[in-house]
Amino acid sequence: MQIPRRPSPAIEAIAYFSVAELLTNVVKHAHANRATVSVLPDSVRSIAITVRDNGIGGAPSPGTQTVTGSGLAGLAARALAVDGTLSVDSPAGGPTVVTMILPNEGPQ
Repeated sequence: MQIPRRPSPAIEAIAYFSVAELLTNVVKHAHANRATVSVLPDSVRSIAITVRDNGIGGAPSPGTQTVTGSGLAGLAARALAVDGTLSVDSPAGGPTVVTMILPNEGPQ
């Protein structure tokens, strides 16, 4: 499945740096031996970027007290700044799946 149109340069930059940070988190914290990245259309106006690993899990969800000041909180704030979202599914024992939904265009 292809993305219907290329996101704006600002959204591409947010996606690129967010994926880089998420992969860094996998290397530093997950004890994983595999990670995948997917970018798919979420709707005509948005894309879904998913980073999944087979590590130990336990990553806190944005908005919880334990995540304040963490990289995940920063990623959530970055997504929110352009009317996007960040969700974390990371049960103890893994896997961890982080999904960022971003609009194709930044805020108007």
